[in-house]
Amino acid sequence: MAEDVTPEKGSVTQRAIEQIKTMIGGGLLVPGQRLPTERDFAAKLGISRGSMREAVRALTTLGVLEARHGSGIYVTQLEAVDLLETFGIVAEISPKPRLAELLEVRRILESSATALAAARITDADLAEVEKQLAAMNATEEAEEFLAADMAFHRAIARAAGNDALAAIIDGLSSRTFRARVRRGHQEVGAFGRTREEHRRIFRALAARDPEAARVAAAAHVGAVEEWLREQLD
Repeated sequence: MAEDVTPEKGSVTQRAIEQIKTMIGGGLLVPGQRLPTERDFAAKLGISRGSMREAVRALTTLGVLEARHGSGIYVTQLEAVDLLETFGIVAEISPKPRLAELLEVRRILESSATALAAARITDADLAEVEKQLAAMNATEEAEEFLAADMAFHRAIARAAGNDALAAIIDGLSSRTFRARVRRGHQEVGAFGRTREEHRRIFRALAARDPEAARVAAAAHVGAVEEWLREQLD
């Protein structure tokens, strides 16, 4: 059984975690900075070295801190993609009822991101989206299609110009998550329809039409969401 790394709420370790987070949020600890030694930092926070070790371990799991062998503990660069990595795990392992809820979240966020992309997309970004659309149209192999599909949506999320939003969408669109849904969705003949949905999204992006892009993206994710809810019913 995997060891639990979540400290008990209200414990000394949890309070230490909150103190460290407050120091980072307040600029007392900055991205890339090395923490004091375990002994000194524990003394500074007024806790035992054991509690200090547990706090560091929990924050390392969350991507806030990182241990560098032979060097010490450092604050990470606090990039959204790293801090939100655990969010993707939730999407991958959730049971079907929760999966439907997460698809609803994805529909809301991805439609907004696609609208932003339509307003901000560069010619280079659009060329990348078109490249992945062509890859989807050129294959009947499920794994190749899935890879191009994910790259298509990832390119759009990047074009929206919001790293945090892109990281959340990527977590909701992880390979395992998408494969779980698509495996069943394709069984009812949705492969061709999915291609057409992607073409509508691309046309809206090419026209730099945010509202059309929003509607096309919402319809695309909504079709999968509707299918999954029908399976639950």
